[in-house]
Amino acid sequence: MASSSELLFYINGRKIVERDADPEEVLLGYLRRKVGLTGTKSGCGGGGCGACTVMVSRYDPNQEKVLHYAVTACLQPIVTLHGAAVVTVEGIGSTKTKLHPVQERLAKAHGSQCGFCSPGMVMSMYSLLRNQPQPSMEDIREALTGNLCRCTGYRPIIDGFKTFCGRQSPGCCQNGAVGGTCCRDNGPKDAQESDICNTIFFQDNLLPSDPSQDLIFPPELMMKAKRCCEEVLCFRGQRVTLLAPPDLPQLLKLKALHPDAPLMVGNTTLGPNVQVKGQHCPLLLYAGRVAELSKVQWGEKGLTIGAGCTLSRLKGEMEQAVQQRDEELSAGYKALLQTLQCLAGKQIRNMATIGGNIASGNPKYDLCSVLAALDCSLALSSEDGTRTVPLDESVFPEFGKTVLRPDEVLLSLHIPYSKPSEYIAAFRQAQRREFAFSLVNAGMKVCLRAGSPVVQSLRVFYGGVGPTLVRPAHTCQQLEGRAWGEELLSEACSSLTEEVKVPPSIPGGKAEYRKTLALSFFYKFYMLVTESMRQRGVSDVGVPAEQLSALTPFKNQLPQGTQSFQLVSPSQPLSDPVGRPNIHHSGLEQATGEAKYYDDLPPVQGELFLHMLTSSRAHANVINIDTSEALQMPGVVTFISAADVPGSNQRPWFNTVDEIFAEREVLCVGQIIGALVAESREQAKRAAAKIQVTYEDLQPVFFTIQDAIKHNSFFGPKRQLERGDVDTALQTAQHILEDEIYMGGQEHFYMETQGVIVVPRGEADEMDVYVGTQHAAFTQELVSQALGVGSNKITCHVKRLGGGFGGKVMKIATFSAITAVAAHKTGRAVRCCLDRGDDMLITSGRHPFLVKYKVGYNSDGTIVAADISYYSNGGCTLDESEFIMSKALLHMDNAYRIPHLRGRGLVCRTHLPSYTAFRGFGGPQGLMAMESVLYEVSVRCGLAPEKVRELNMYQDDLCYTHHKQAFSPKDLRRCWDQCLQRAQYEERLRDVQLFNSQNRWKKRGISVLPQKFGVGFSKGFYNQGAALVNVYKDGSVLVSHGGTEMGQGIHTKALQVASRVLHVPMSNLFIKETCTGNVPNAAPSAASFGTDAVGMAVKDACEKLMRRLKPIMEKSPKSTWKQWVNDAYYQKISLSATGFYMGPATDVDWDKGEGDAYYYFTFGACCSEVEIDCLTGDHKTIRTDIVMDVGRSINPALDIGQVEGGFVQGLGLYTIEELHFSPDGTLLSRGPSQYKIPALCDVPAEFNVHLLADAQNPHAIYMSKGVGEVPVFFGSSVFFAVKSAIAAARLDRGLSAAFPLSSPATAQRIRMACEDQFTHMALSSTEKASWCIDV
Repeated sequence: MASSSELLFYINGRKIVERDADPEEVLLGYLRRKVGLTGTKSGCGGGGCGACTVMVSRYDPNQEKVLHYAVTACLQPIVTLHGAAVVTVEGIGSTKTKLHPVQERLAKAHGSQCGFCSPGMVMSMYSLLRNQPQPSMEDIREALTGNLCRCTGYRPIIDGFKTFCGRQSPGCCQNGAVGGTCCRDNGPKDAQESDICNTIFFQDNLLPSDPSQDLIFPPELMMKAKRCCEEVLCFRGQRVTLLAPPDLPQLLKLKALHPDAPLMVGNTTLGPNVQVKGQHCPLLLYAGRVAELSKVQWGEKGLTIGAGCTLSRLKGEMEQAVQQRDEELSAGYKALLQTLQCLAGKQIRNMATIGGNIASGNPKYDLCSVLAALDCSLALSSEDGTRTVPLDESVFPEFGKTVLRPDEVLLSLHIPYSKPSEYIAAFRQAQRREFAFSLVNAGMKVCLRAGSPVVQSLRVFYGGVGPTLVRPAHTCQQLEGRAWGEELLSEACSSLTEEVKVPPSIPGGKAEYRKTLALSFFYKFYMLVTESMRQRGVSDVGVPAEQLSALTPFKNQLPQGTQSFQLVSPSQPLSDPVGRPNIHHSGLEQATGEAKYYDDLPPVQGELFLHMLTSSRAHANVINIDTSEALQMPGVVTFISAADVPGSNQRPWFNTVDEIFAEREVLCVGQIIGALVAESREQAKRAAAKIQVTYEDLQPVFFTIQDAIKHNSFFGPKRQLERGDVDTALQTAQHILEDEIYMGGQEHFYMETQGVIVVPRGEADEMDVYVGTQHAAFTQELVSQALGVGSNKITCHVKRLGGGFGGKVMKIATFSAITAVAAHKTGRAVRCCLDRGDDMLITSGRHPFLVKYKVGYNSDGTIVAADISYYSNGGCTLDESEFIMSKALLHMDNAYRIPHLRGRGLVCRTHLPSYTAFRGFGGPQGLMAMESVLYEVSVRCGLAPEKVRELNMYQDDLCYTHHKQAFSPKDLRRCWDQCLQRAQYEERLRDVQLFNSQNRWKKRGISVLPQKFGVGFSKGFYNQGAALVNVYKDGSVLVSHGGTEMGQGIHTKALQVASRVLHVPMSNLFIKETCTGNVPNAAPSAASFGTDAVGMAVKDACEKLMRRLKPIMEKSPKSTWKQWVNDAYYQKISLSATGFYMGPATDVDWDKGEGDAYYYFTFGACCSEVEIDCLTGDHKTIRTDIVMDVGRSINPALDIGQVEGGFVQGLGLYTIEELHFSPDGTLLSRGPSQYKIPALCDVPAEFNVHLLADAQNPHAIYMSKGVGEVPVFFGSSVFFAVKSAIAAARLDRGLSAAFPLSSPATAQRIRMACEDQFTHMALSSTEKASWCIDV
């Protein structure tokens, strides 16, 4: 075989020549490790999050132009970039040179919180602008479909980017699309309130967009592209060889020589299998250089498009055809375009090819069903010639297999024009409307006899109802010759019910739902054809008006809205930043990729890499660990386990102890047994897979809350709170309701996975730990205990976190201890970076809850008494479950005065990874139970839910919670009243009722909820903060504190506080990092208490400094800050001060059931309106209005950002995000392809957030309130709006409005709750299978 070819490409205008390029190396790793460009982030490794987005440019000789397109660097092998130019976020601008307008506008619009997704967002938008300098709103929406954000809620990102749309002008709020008016024409919405501001993004002095300043495509690459290279390129690595032929004949020759070698172009199918699943292919054939595979030819019969064309290219051709060709000819193209618009994200469509999509043989890939319905054909080539085969079910004999012979290549796809007598449609339903594999997809085409309603032929194809593409051939044949009408529909549904057999064990589960979708899709097709026949004059019978809405799919829109806050007093000096919407202090650096996260730190000389070995059994004894094969593999240094821990192998936490390494007994799948240490990440991962562990299975093994109750398996203590006499009150109530609600868990899905770098200092057992943690002090303690040294020898450094949400408190300390043990054993620096799958497997997330309640109520909706039992799934160890259950109980009353209220909480011990803290910390579960009670009571009383909520709400000026803590609900009621008013609730409720009366298959619901949320730690000793402020002789100030920056803006607020006290501009202030060497024994950044504690501590330190400087300042009042500082230095006055804040003595006496659990309460109210598709279960959030009491906001932009981001995270919790466990306790949803967080398409189309004016909080820094956790629960407003919409659908069918609905309200649960003939036909009488379990 030929020697390795020379790889030539460009990165940010710099020429790169690699003489030994490795086909296994992807662009992401190359950029970060070899080039040192760490702005491109690693979020998932499988193309599912967009964090690693870069722009690739190539010269296309056929089109004679340079093509620019966004790609995910994690799936782009560097050897496929021969002749290409790559641009990363560093290549378009920086704070050191000049910002690019995209970077500046993202930061100034407050679109960067944790900042980990920001470079990817920037590059997606930049790539769009390179192709369309003045994009439309739809262009922007499409460009960002492949980018996920867990922090912001997307709205501020869109606000920044939509300024590039041509129609806008500087200073416009650009929200005219919401209400049809523009602020420049009508003035601020709240003009009557002179101190209310309606924008947090000020667009003055934005950098202009100037395409002439962009990097040009390298002329060298253009000349090379014009000179066709006729050589086969060969790239050889240690384990993989890639051959890249220049033309079809040489490709076919290579395929004949190497029939088992996979063919690769976009790498979007093979790539995830290699990167995530560890598939190994020693030889690859790259067909991206073969021009014949990229040909596009329009002919008399339709389009013939090369199999190597990307899905984006196909989409572009379909768009052009739909616009330019006769409607009847392009009907099939329109159906195909509808599928392409929802298929994957923009980056994946830019990479994935038509041939790869078809040849993968995966029925969840949407194209095949619609292409088969369109009578498409495939051209298959080999050295023996070319043959044509029809694209139908026969192409896919089994899952992942096609009829292509090993020596054949898929050459092209022919898509014929439609005929006047044909009616065509495509359907799909997924966990998320965009950027998600479909659960079921379908393509359908009926051909009627000319001028007649009689069926000449029918083609129906389904994907997702079996292992391959499914064609109900018997049904199709049976209906031929029949007149299109109600009788045909009835017969078709009966036949489909018998013919479409969805196996109960189908991967992904939901067998009955999938079958329901198959029937519902056909019914939609029936209605579409019926209405089209009427429009074409073929029939007089159309679809009744009330059913027509079923034919209109939900339109994905960019979120619009208003954000309002109270301005600071006019008397406040302009130099005082407190209360102003300043941008995040590192927002610009995050947008340019300059901001550093733990894995962005440059490698330390001799650095090693660590990969965890985890249990594959849920409950077993470890009999033996055989590492012999692993230790012989290249690059492997050592294996560590409990025997290697020099100190303690235990992780103490209050009254419980966990093992760092499992020593003998494993309690769940994913428990850490050991770790493999090697010279590279890849070597460590591959070697760890070779370790053989022998187990002895133990009993019992159970995973669900119900099974734990049966086994009486609970952690102690069992908590209880009670007010009044519940048992007696229940006897006097007019009505009794007994019910339950289940809430599923939630994965944190912080964009930056967990990890740590431990660097031994070489003397006195010192170690530096560079870690992404919310609790640096706990990490320091555990590392010191594991090593058997004092905490003073361990220094933890935290620059920033790429999201935390409570998930980086406990488990990260264990990872740090393990990595430190490896560093101790080897004497070298060790880096541990969990990949997404292992992170999700090991760390777990929000607790699933089962809540059972018995409620006594009167006919007017008054709740007399409630007895509520909470059961949480705690997993195999206690972790923080006790405190989380306590918080659920403490929040069970929410905003309501229930005179007789009892709550009991039990944490179930199961054999799952231990559940842990998550934003809200039990609050969302505790609050959800009470709201469910009120909703169900309102249904049974026939009353509006908001009336029942108002009736039972706390009313008096001074009230007491069920744990006897005093508070005033005044601002709670103000939030409620203003939310109803701003949301125009009564008017919209009437509109919803009118809509529901006029539509059968689409229904709307609206819901409004109040909230009372406790801020601070109920464990009072945690309510403390510390800071260190150093002033230097040049006048600059360094602020250190114990909080960690994870996107919430704690550093920004700390600097605002310091600026106010010191009277120094924020530009003179700096926060370097969170460091245990500067501020010891800090509490975790959690409980929405970070700014309260840190702000007070910083204020204390700064006030100390000002008291020291006061005599000097009074003596020389006209001097500058720098002069005062120098005078103090020369007078030997300390310019360093510590600050400390001793917070409130919160505590609960659980024996008495009383205590001041929280420092204060944050209040709010939220109203959401949704629309559901009763035939598919899909839903769309039309509008959300939130009024939040944050006291006197220190930074309205940051607080509004927290409200929006928290709400969208809660929307995911209550409607989308679903964790799946196998019957043996293995987490199945271990990445973005299986686990869906809210994407841009899920955000409310209109999203309004208002901070309550004239609110104060005397308990906290500058009268502000903590808000970080509070908005999550407001996502349940969407859940209850969905439930209301389902109830409307059920009432149409004569069913009860009272029905069970578990959270999250996924498409499956919505559809199956909207009971109708199709759900009944799909119900299985056989035993239900167990692909996954509800834990």
